[in-house]
Amino acid sequence: MLMGCFQSKTAYLNSLDQPSGIPEKPDPANGDDLDQECQVPAFKEYGLNELRRATNEFSTYNIVSESGEKAPNVVYRGKLENNRLVAVKRFSKQSWPDAQQFMAEAAGVGKVRHKRLVNLIGCCAEGDERLLVAEYMPNDTLSKHLFHWDKQPLPWEMRVRVAYHVAQALDHCSMENRKIYHDLNAYRILFDEDGDPRLSSFGLMKNSRDGKSYSTNLAYTPPEFLRTGRVIPESVIYSYGTILLDLLSGKHIPPSHALDLIKGKNALLLMDSSLEGQYANDDATNLVDLASKCLQIEARDRPDIKFLLAAVAPLQKQKEVASHVLMGLSKNTPVLPTMLSPLGKACARVDLTAVHDILLKTGYKDEEGAENELSFQEWTQQVQDILNTKKFGDIAFRDKDFKNAIEYYSKLVVMMSVPSATVFARRAFSYLMNDQAELALRDAMQAQVCIPDWPTAFYLQALALSKLGMETDAQDMLHDGHAFEAKRSNSWRG
Repeated sequence: MLMGCFQSKTAYLNSLDQPSGIPEKPDPANGDDLDQECQVPAFKEYGLNELRRATNEFSTYNIVSESGEKAPNVVYRGKLENNRLVAVKRFSKQSWPDAQQFMAEAAGVGKVRHKRLVNLIGCCAEGDERLLVAEYMPNDTLSKHLFHWDKQPLPWEMRVRVAYHVAQALDHCSMENRKIYHDLNAYRILFDEDGDPRLSSFGLMKNSRDGKSYSTNLAYTPPEFLRTGRVIPESVIYSYGTILLDLLSGKHIPPSHALDLIKGKNALLLMDSSLEGQYANDDATNLVDLASKCLQIEARDRPDIKFLLAAVAPLQKQKEVASHVLMGLSKNTPVLPTMLSPLGKACARVDLTAVHDILLKTGYKDEEGAENELSFQEWTQQVQDILNTKKFGDIAFRDKDFKNAIEYYSKLVVMMSVPSATVFARRAFSYLMNDQAELALRDAMQAQVCIPDWPTAFYLQALALSKLGMETDAQDMLHDGHAFEAKRSNSWRG
């Protein structure tokens, strides 16, 4: 871990029984308020240049996920000019040769709006590029929380909530005549800023005009797809059954193996050992039974989505507890400071050209005291070498020759007896321009060590954290930089 800002605060909530005679409030966890209109921007067509800027020219540091050879497309994290974070899915060039067909498909998906979906907010078809733009979900995928967790396994109640929310999303899609969902798996379920699970809208659209609907292991695909290569509404129910297996076991279990265990009355062998004591055996048995129904070989033997909703709803026992509490997530709603300096604003919008210009104009004036130490040293060849190395580094930095700037500044860091915050800041920016965000973050932190209340050091950390996809931490750094800037401003006025 790079910084201490990763620690999440675990909150505890005591559930109280509702006093008799008092009507219960609508329960968001149960979908009681889903009639309210989603606060999502209207679907629109984006320009390619706008999405290039948003993703920093489709930088590898902004890749959120990428599919394999069967469905070669990549999802990037992006930030639009209004600071809205988005997920941008970039299809392979051969996926949708007909731009009009792609636009029509995307617009159709863009009409489907729901609180349980990661809603589609736009698309782009310019030249060979085919891109979808959706809401950005900051709290990772179900796959991460189930199979690759760090601090705690996904609690039982949260797993039941995932099953219910996904069923709600599929039910809404079905009512909107979007009965086909392509490749439903644990990567398609993401967690929003509240920790609530949502189903990616990307799965409502095929990976290509004529392409495969499944990119996952064939052991998990519906039997009818293996026979005919076609997806039918009942195929989605089968895939939902594989999600239930994931939730029950905490690992990938091929449906055929799971069904053998269920038929042999060994269903509880499926259960994730890390969940010991968190659930009633009857609830687990009910969910196992539901998975078994969904995984029937014959499509006609599987239940419909309404049956799934009715079966999962009563298994929820802590509906009043917020998702972020159940998951142990700290819930921060980042709000940008309103009066950021030009450097702060440039870092907030990841405008690297503006950041470079400001660093050049500022020069070394924030550490003039340290610079003057040279004049008190005995004039030696070593001092001359330091000054020359600094000069060559500054020339390379000015000329945007960032690789050479890194080389000269690295020599300078070793040579100087007094570390220079500006040298660390300039090398940090040079690392950013070479797609080395982790090294940039390290240098920006070193600059802060040199001058603990230097706003530039905080702003550069924010920029590096943003590049690393750590948006909440980046916002915290912007706030800290702004706070030190305001403090300096007030002391000057005084």
